[in-house]
This record gives sequence, structure tokens and C-alpha cells, in this order.
Amino acid sequence: MPKKKIKAIEALEEAQKIAFAPFVFQTTVSLRKLGVLDYLFEKGNDGGVLLENLSQALSISEYGLSVLLEIAESSDIVEKNDKGGYELTKTGYFLNYNKMTEANLNFTQDVCYQGLFHLHEAIQKGEPSGLKELGPWSTVYEGLSQLPTHIQKSWFEFDHFYSDEIFGEALPLVFRHKPKTLFDIGGNTGKFAVLCSKYDPDVQVTIFDLPGQLKKALANAEENGFKSRISGQEIDWLSENPEIPEGADTIWMSQFLDCFSKEEILKILKTCVQSMDDSTQLIIIETFTDRQKFANARFTLEATSLYFTALANGNSKMYKATEFIDLVELAGLTLEEDVQVGEFHTMFVCKKT
Repeated sequence: MPKKKIKAIEALEEAQKIAFAPFVFQTTVSLRKLGVLDYLFEKGNDGGVLLENLSQALSISEYGLSVLLEIAESSDIVEKNDKGGYELTKTGYFLNYNKMTEANLNFTQDVCYQGLFHLHEAIQKGEPSGLKELGPWSTVYEGLSQLPTHIQKSWFEFDHFYSDEIFGEALPLVFRHKPKTLFDIGGNTGKFAVLCSKYDPDVQVTIFDLPGQLKKALANAEENGFKSRISGQEIDWLSENPEIPEGADTIWMSQFLDCFSKEEILKILKTCVQSMDDSTQLIIIETFTDRQKFANARFTLEATSLYFTALANGNSKMYKATEFIDLVELAGLTLEEDVQVGEFHTMFVCKKT
């Protein structure tokens, strides 16, 4: 690929944007929290909003608003018209009202921001050095159920935004061969298990997860009236010899394997292979960096890799599809189907070789 041609002055400008990127980010967070972006959207279409009027309406000093709005204007979040009135730009609109951007922004602010300060240390040590900003665990998954409410909320909203949207499209594919027993590996809040139980009245689902997550998932199952059809088994995939029982018609893993290193993924897949017979389907759902249609989607995934590095576990990332295909084959599986699901996801349907 040819190098992108750019003038030196433009390159210098881009460098300054990176150098001060945290300032722009925290400005955006502040403008959202203070209600400035909401107010500009609601009131700014009729000639914009003057600084003094905005100050009076929101009970915020003109000084405070001025320092935020000046850099927001330079960053194309707001614009100032000839009469001095502030209006929201398209970028500002998406920062405040786009659901994907909201999930990304809250995840960055509440879950990742402080931990990313330790990114270089995490790279050097091969461990999630930034996790200490959230709690005293070896991986984030151990403490997920113990996180403060607002942090937990942002984590799950980020996770669900990039998983829930494909469940509706995936379910008919999963139930084509009418599985009676489904293993949900890394069941999280139990949402997929509940959807499976609603979709097929005969399926029995077993969720495999860490104790904290499993407790929440089973409570969710009971709340939805599926206590008799959704069960659970505690498992730590990082233990020496994790095992799952035989008997599954389908083994489901949705955005689960990206939480592990390549060596750990291979171990998990081999463990699953040992429990499979010739008819068992193993289904993997992932957001692969090399399967994205748009550059901003790939950028989001590559940024998420740094969350895994600094906070989650120190050794995993968002992978390429080619990397997973190699791991599937090494584990003793045959890739039977490779299906695009939704805007971001790929489904691998595998059988025992």
C-alpha cells in the first residue's frame, strides 16, 4: 500500500491533535455531562446560542463554558456563527446521540481511561497493569460482578452493543439442526441462553462461566421463567485442566475467545473437541479486524485490543479471521461454514475433524 502523502504542516497539526487527544476527550465528556450538547441541539437551530445565554440557562460560568467551547470549536464538535451563537456540528451530534459512540465513549471513560495510563507497563510485563485502577484481581473477569455500578453498566452496555444486535440473526442459523442441548460458553448475563429458550421450547441450555457472572446469568434465567431449562456450571478456563461434559449438540461461543491469548484459545478449543462427537457443532462468533467493511469499525476493534492489554488480561486482543482459522485447524476442528452476521460479526461453524 502506498504511503499517504501529507504536507509537513498538516502532519504537524495531526501530531498536536494526538498530543492533546485526552483534552478533547474529557472536553466531550464534560459537555455531555453538563448538558451543553443537549441544549445546543435543542436550542441552537435558530441562530445558535450566545455564551451568556447558555451560561444563564445551565447555571454554569461563562469562563467554564468558554474553555470547553473554544477547544470544542477547534475540534469541530461545535461551531460559532457570525453572530457569536454556538451550534452543534454533525460530529457533535454523533458524539451526543449516536448509540455506538455513546457505548464507546462511556466504556473509555468509566472502564478504561485511568487504566490506560499503565499501558506501557502492561506491554513490558505481559499483564494487565492498569487493572489495579479498578480492583485487586488478576483479570477483569474475576471482578466484573464486583465493579461499581456505573462502571459495570458501561462495561455491559459496550459488550452488549457489539453482541446483542446479532442474536436475532444468529438464532435461526443456530437452530437449523434443532439442537436439544446447547452449551453457552461465557454466558455473561444469560441473555443469549434466555433468547434460545424463548426461540425453541425444547432446548436445554447450560451456561459455563466464572462464579460471579454465572450467578447473575442464572438469576436472569429464573426471572424469565426458565429455571428448569437453563442450568450452569462454574469453570475457570485458566485453570490447569478445565473440562466440560459430553452431550452437547451445539457449543456456542460469542465474543468469548477474544478474551484469551492464542495459546489459551487453543487450549479451550481442544477441551471442547474432547467433549464433542461427530454431530456436535461448535459455533464461534467474533468481530474480526480483517472482516470490517469500514475503517472506523476496524479502528474501534484495534482500540479495544488495548483494553485487553492494559486492563482485561494483558495477553489477548481482537484477532484477524485468518488467525482464528489457523487455531481452529490446530485444535482438531474443520471449518464448515464461514458466515457474515450483522454489520461487524463473523460466524464460524465447526465440526470435529
